[in-house]
Amino acid sequence: MPIQDFADIIADIYDIRITDLALLERALTHRSYLGEDHSRVSNERLEFLGDSVIGIVMAEYLYEKYPDRPEGELSKAKAVAVSEPELAEAAEKIKLPDFIIMSAGERHSGGAKRPSIVSDAFEALVAVVYLNCGMAAAEKFVLGSLTEMLEKIDKNEYLSDFKTKLQEYIQGRFKSTPKYRVVGEIGADHDKTFVVEVIFAGEVLAEGIGKSKKAAEQNAAKKALAIYETREQNNE
Repeated sequence: MPIQDFADIIADIYDIRITDLALLERALTHRSYLGEDHSRVSNERLEFLGDSVIGIVMAEYLYEKYPDRPEGELSKAKAVAVSEPELAEAAEKIKLPDFIIMSAGERHSGGAKRPSIVSDAFEALVAVVYLNCGMAAAEKFVLGSLTEMLEKIDKNEYLSDFKTKLQEYIQGRFKSTPKYRVVGEIGADHDKTFVVEVIFAGEVLAEGIGKSKKAAEQNAAKKALAIYETREQNNE
């Protein structure tokens, strides 16, 4: 799809106009495509920058909005808000996966639906907004993209969901995070059921089903937590 079409989507939703289409194209270029076009540059450097921009935007937002919340609570909120599943979901809302430039093999294997690839492209996109339109635009884009999560943070709901609990459990013990992967979509477009796997250290911990990707991820996380709880009980 033409890169200009994606720039138009950003402009329509956020009133942010990206004019450097070459930079935007780079942000959408996955490293797998370099084998098919050696003249390309992947989005990895932009991803590095975008990750930092998202981090400072969220840190400043949480610091200013919640002056009475302790540092530990703010850190948890920030970690969940900028996690791979949340960024991948934000990317899907603007149809970013449809525009990722990747090898035919990567796309055939489901790369455009892989949260790690999609979230990386989202971070690279944030870098483009920052470089091309400035920090104010980047802040508007990041906060606008994560509206639902910001509402959960405001209501403290993010602390009680199963994805958060699983992430905190794994981070606390292994200093890493789980990943979620959509492995199936059942039904018509207007009535889909999603099947999601939660993966850690190369192991599929559990599979969840739901009427939305979020619901399926929550169900997968709930099952994974139960598995870890059983393992701990057996080791006592």
